[in-house]
Amino acid sequence: MAIPPGVNEQDFRTALGEFESAVGSDWVFTEDEDTRLYRDAYSPVQNEPEEILVSAAVAPDNTEEVQQVVRTANRYRIPIYPISTGRNLGYGGSAPNLSGSVVLDLKRMNRVIEVDDKRHYAIVEPGVSYFDLYRYIQDRNLKVLIDCPDPGWGSVVGNALDHGVGYTWGAYRDHFISHCGMEVVLPDGELMRTGMGALPGADTWGEYRYGFGPHVDGLFSQGNFGVVTKMGFHLFPEPEAYLKGTVSVPARRDIIDLVAIVNQLEHAGLIGMPRYNTPLTAHFSEPEVAEILNQPFARSAQDLERWAQGNDMAYYRCELQFYGPGETVRANWNYAQRLLSDIPGAKFSLDHELQWPIAADEVEGLHKVALGIPNMEIFRLGTRPDAETLGWDGEMWFAPLIPKSGEAVLEAQEVFTEAFREMGMRSFTHPASTPATWMYRAFIFIMGFPVSRIDVEANQRQREAFTHLANLGAERGWGEYRTPPVFQDLIMGHYSFNDHALRRFSETLKDAVDPNGIISAGRGGIWPKHIREGRA
Repeated sequence: MAIPPGVNEQDFRTALGEFESAVGSDWVFTEDEDTRLYRDAYSPVQNEPEEILVSAAVAPDNTEEVQQVVRTANRYRIPIYPISTGRNLGYGGSAPNLSGSVVLDLKRMNRVIEVDDKRHYAIVEPGVSYFDLYRYIQDRNLKVLIDCPDPGWGSVVGNALDHGVGYTWGAYRDHFISHCGMEVVLPDGELMRTGMGALPGADTWGEYRYGFGPHVDGLFSQGNFGVVTKMGFHLFPEPEAYLKGTVSVPARRDIIDLVAIVNQLEHAGLIGMPRYNTPLTAHFSEPEVAEILNQPFARSAQDLERWAQGNDMAYYRCELQFYGPGETVRANWNYAQRLLSDIPGAKFSLDHELQWPIAADEVEGLHKVALGIPNMEIFRLGTRPDAETLGWDGEMWFAPLIPKSGEAVLEAQEVFTEAFREMGMRSFTHPASTPATWMYRAFIFIMGFPVSRIDVEANQRQREAFTHLANLGAERGWGEYRTPPVFQDLIMGHYSFNDHALRRFSETLKDAVDPNGIISAGRGGIWPKHIREGRA
């Protein structure tokens, strides 16, 4: 059994005994066969000295037990790392930032406290998954939708706290923005509620997030200032109808006008999440196209566009989603076509229309999360033909934010594709790469770096490439919005305005709120003082 850093064996064993008194001996895990389950399954440092491992795990059942565990950890200065369900794949999973930490596993706290389908909110505990909340709503025939990510097994609370995202309307798919109020156990074990939850007797926890005074909720997202034990969320009222249509455009630089018009539609509240893609990727393995992609970027972009037009193929497509009354979604689709017709050569297709309630057979083959239906179908990516050839066991996500403009997309295509070329690596981008659109007001130019459980040298190359691209992006103001633990110091270092004033302010708060540094040491690049000074 490993011992947390800076803790003597006697204190650790005493703390474990107190953990058992608080939660029951069945819910304190110290054996290797148990603690190995808290490794990051997609870690880029697997089987290397830098791999982050845990010393133990504790699984409380309720807020009072969390308080007891936290008080014990604070008394003996045991570093603890709260997780909700530990499904944060590609960004660290259930692994902490500090090796030897005790994982505070909140999966047993899986109660849906309340769902109101007239005022459209939910209050849940951190162990509630998207599947759990969906079933709760369906079993009671409540008229609200949830916004869920791929896949649906993760925690509603945990996903929001790591700035996770979904697929429906802008106000709901940024999950932290759609949250409303928290209950938090602070590092000394004290219980705090934020927003209207701080007002005894208030019935507006899930409706007004600010309450009165400083709005402190953001300290607990990608932060290490406490343990969130309950959280409210605004929910999407069930619409009457859904329509999805697609616009296709023929030229590479059409992305500029395409994005500008789609932004206008989305920011005016007429569409849900747009999804950009290109039909060209289906042809990348063809010899002629593969040869085009092997050229320097400028020539490759020119020849790829010529090939697409010579084969009467669109260069980009954008799927548009409409929610609301049947008459409204049809009218908004017609309006979108009118605006987008200004792009020469634009073509349109009506893909499908649905009415609520939606029957199970109606959603087969559709993107279910866009309809508020959690599922696990994203893991079909693991069966793609090249996965075995590449030796992938998983992916770590490189996810820089870029401006929400076509010009930024064109620039990011060139910058990252040329960077891969200069590194002599297979590129994960190309002259037709499109952004992820989960964020309402920015694009994410995301790419997955493969990781292996057995090939240490390959993982080292991937980490070097990741670091190079992250630095390259930061030079252009393209910062990561979340990242695996091994890169969190690097990424926080990029947010360096005024000699890292943001990090220094967070460290000042950390030292005041958590002087023993027990909560999620290193999370978000914020380390407690006794570790920070040793790292300098």
